[in-house]
Amino acid sequence: MALFNFGRKKEAEKQESACCCGATAGSAPAEGNCCCGTTADSAPAEQTTGAIAGIKVLGAGCKSCHELYRNAQAAAQALGLNVEVEYVTDMEKVMAYGAMSMPALVVNGRVVSMGRVLKPADVEKLLRKLGA
Repeated sequence: MALFNFGRKKEAEKQESACCCGATAGSAPAEGNCCCGTTADSAPAEQTTGAIAGIKVLGAGCKSCHELYRNAQAAAQALGLNVEVEYVTDMEKVMAYGAMSMPALVVNGRVVSMGRVLKPADVEKLLRKLGA
């Protein structure tokens, strides 16, 4: 029912990106491949193989957030991952993930840790568990 715009938000949410490159479920970038190695006819590689497509540290720029960022970089390097660890300080983007305490660690678009400064060994364990 679209009366008074009820139901339109849910329709818009269904159209959100299904891939890390921004392609929706029924589309792919112009060359046919997206950044995670999928084509328009196949499922995303990170869903089928469990590969780590992206690591982000969410924070406000404090000492604890910077420490988690360095620890995540060290863990990714120790595991030999060819993934850039991104540090996000924009509060609108942080709140979009639903993280209520900082620092937070996001792997493949999902918050896996909040409010704790994980040591490199702990980050490695998480990444192995998630498919590294």
